[in-house]
Amino acid sequence: MLQGAPWLLAHRSMLKLSQPMKISLYGNDYVLWQDSTGTISCLPNACPHMGAMLSEGWCVAKSDGSSTIACPFHALEFHSTGCTVLPGANKPTRSLIQPLELIIQEDFIWTYGGQEPKIPIPTILNQIAGEYEFIGYTGELSVKTNLLSMLLNMHDYNHQNGTHRPLFEIEEVQFKQFLDNGHHSHAYLDMPRTQPKLRDLLKNPTLLVLPKVLQVHLENCFPCLVIVHAESLIASIRECHVFVPEASNVTRTYVLMFANIHNPLAHLIKKNFLPLAEIVVKQDADILSKLYTNTPQYIKLNNEVGMDWVRRNFESFPTVVEPNLSRC
Repeated sequence: MLQGAPWLLAHRSMLKLSQPMKISLYGNDYVLWQDSTGTISCLPNACPHMGAMLSEGWCVAKSDGSSTIACPFHALEFHSTGCTVLPGANKPTRSLIQPLELIIQEDFIWTYGGQEPKIPIPTILNQIAGEYEFIGYTGELSVKTNLLSMLLNMHDYNHQNGTHRPLFEIEEVQFKQFLDNGHHSHAYLDMPRTQPKLRDLLKNPTLLVLPKVLQVHLENCFPCLVIVHAESLIASIRECHVFVPEASNVTRTYVLMFANIHNPLAHLIKKNFLPLAEIVVKQDADILSKLYTNTPQYIKLNNEVGMDWVRRNFESFPTVVEPNLSRC
């Protein structure tokens, strides 16, 4: 599960004020919460008394704006440091559960999962957040597949006209260029589309603004992030797909959406980009649930350079080794 890589646990918008949120990483469960001062805390999810899930409890607001997390079993309250005050006692205990170290960058909540950092946190999200309007998040799913299978799917540039053909009516994928910069890469694709059917337009009116040929730029930050750069006459879209290894055979994914609006019409439909991205995530999750992952690969298609990039980085992590896979 590539321990030592940075993982984006959540965007601040995904946390409801003073409401616990369960997250998982490396086979361990945690509870994440935000108090009224904006402070975000994260503790192991098992109460050290009898193992109840703290994420099923509630937050208790304090006079200084901070909050504790209360166990749903016996209402023991835990401070963000993992300390509690036992009934009949006047002093907090020592830390009974070790907080998960978080790295908060504006609205982005990162962690190395308690492991020694081996590669840096990508800076691209901070750049996007500084230049684009945040539209929202969508497509949050825990997919029953390992991290490698998830990443291979996301970097398979031949699957769009199969997996996503019903959504975008893609006729073919025309691979243009791949730029390999170690743990950072770019892929450029053109995807001609057929005219969408009326029933599809009624379900997803955003399809109306998509061009006849989708010119897609994928920016990849191994192993946690794929950014779709999409341009149209009315808006520039940055669709950020995030991956978190919850367990050896479960990978969590979600999408953060940003936009620069070029036309007032886009303000009316910008939220419609979210359900479109959600469908993409669900289609990927569906196909991943229907793969025989142990099947030997006897066929290799053209343009599998993105998958080769994933395999190379996975096998050599955290070191980047040759070959350089840049190609046109």
